[in-house]
Amino acid sequence: MASSNWNWPAVVEADLPHGAVVTTSGRVSAVHEPGTVFREAPFSDTERLIMDNTLAEVTRATKVRFNIFIGDLGADPAAGADAIFPTTPEAARSVLIAVSPNDKAVEVRSGRDVADRVNDRICQLGLTALLSALRQGELIDGLVSAVRVMGSAIS
Repeated sequence: MASSNWNWPAVVEADLPHGAVVTTSGRVSAVHEPGTVFREAPFSDTERLIMDNTLAEVTRATKVRFNIFIGDLGADPAAGADAIFPTTPEAARSVLIAVSPNDKAVEVRSGRDVADRVNDRICQLGLTALLSALRQGELIDGLVSAVRVMGSAIS
């Protein structure tokens, strides 16, 4: 029988700084306080580039602005998303996909100018695509899938 000298987990959550957590995929995800500079980016350059390209591509194709929020939505995630949505760029003609990883909550909102094109059915399609990837611990892949599925359904 094979044995190993590895001590698992490789990262002990108790040793992480305030605002950091080990995700289900084993990656360390951390937040920073507003007004401070990141010591380490929460996503890789490749992940950020993929997300940025997807948002730009789908926004151009649909003429609907897609916004992503990843962070704490508060005790009531729906109310938190409702509070954040008006502060997003071009809220009236946009979609907000808000993810609160610690609460395992996802909220989708659409603006009044695009409500006829981004209806509940389209939001549900995006949510389904996102949740299937989140169950596998793939946040960025899930967000990319959600935006692409919603964009295809809008077009």
